[in-house]
Amino acid sequence: MKIGLDTFACDGGLSGVGLYLTQFLKRIPPSQALFELFGWEYDRFAYNEVAPNFQFIPQCSIVGKTANSVWHLLKYPKFAAVRQFDACFFPAAHRRPPYKSPCPSIGVVHDMAAYWGTRKTREHIGALLRVVLPNSLRKLDRIIAVSEWVKQELVGLTNVKENRIEVVPNGIDHSAFYPRQRNEESVLLIQPFSFRRPYVLCVSRIDHPIKNHVRLIEAFGVFKERTKFPHRLVLAGSDKTNAAKVKEAAAASPWRSDIFFTGHFPVKSLPELYAGADFVVFPSMYEGFGMGAVEAMACGVPVLCARAASLPEAAGHAALYFDPLNIEDMADRMVTVSSDSEIYRECRRLGLERAKLFSWDRCVERTLQIIYETAEK
Repeated sequence: MKIGLDTFACDGGLSGVGLYLTQFLKRIPPSQALFELFGWEYDRFAYNEVAPNFQFIPQCSIVGKTANSVWHLLKYPKFAAVRQFDACFFPAAHRRPPYKSPCPSIGVVHDMAAYWGTRKTREHIGALLRVVLPNSLRKLDRIIAVSEWVKQELVGLTNVKENRIEVVPNGIDHSAFYPRQRNEESVLLIQPFSFRRPYVLCVSRIDHPIKNHVRLIEAFGVFKERTKFPHRLVLAGSDKTNAAKVKEAAAASPWRSDIFFTGHFPVKSLPELYAGADFVVFPSMYEGFGMGAVEAMACGVPVLCARAASLPEAAGHAALYFDPLNIEDMADRMVTVSSDSEIYRECRRLGLERAKLFSWDRCVERTLQIIYETAEK
């Protein structure tokens, strides 16, 4: 059995979708099937460490979303036929699905953020892909949605038949994300940074308005005014759409000296950053899964979440929730978790239990089953 695996739009393993692909490749039993990876030339070495024995076939020499969408539309069918794939797997089907396929096709949809909000605020996926995406998704033989929320969006936005979609939640790496001993040091050293404690943490790309950082900054100001606590706000993530507006809001805050942007933060150091926080806030207006919330819980840190999209599905009863449009509501939860030791301990306990439900091993095992079942039909 030979399975094609599309690495396009997986960001060289550096994004959330890239993490998904990396964890998937690490867990493919070498004896089960022959996977051939194909993608950008510069992805050739991105997955060497986790998939050293898999062949990589560079495709689509022209860089860019539109060119790559055209490749999937016009060139992929011939490529797959020549390679004689028994099936093809698309880990980023919400970004780069095929329009048609000569072999059975399986795609993972991590979110439908490209259809959230207004035209000005949506994630840009390119005009061509926006036109063909709904029909492309309908033509996939099987779709894996990372949450029930995404499944219902697929049904509502693209009219994919519900019986062709299976929810397979993402996992977390419990060997990396676990509680650390909390010492009393006032400064936490995580190369190349030093963080003065106590701090409130938000891990997310700096993307306005979908990630809702501006309201978080305002809520942090209310929290500081009401409590007079010494906490800082650490915003860990790369600059993306309208990041300048978020930084302008931080610069205009009376508490600007207590707001710290890390920029891109090394994935391998994230568990230490989570574990050192007093609590973690996820104010996002939209998430397809809510990976960060589960990771923070696994590190034994209380989580505050927006009551929006898939976040309640990921965090369950283990988080404190707020209205993402209500700054006072967000600040109230921050005050509660930092002032009430009983609620703090209960959030931590429930979060650790909740995180145990998510496993990359289970995720990959079920995903492989779906791939093989589809290939054999």
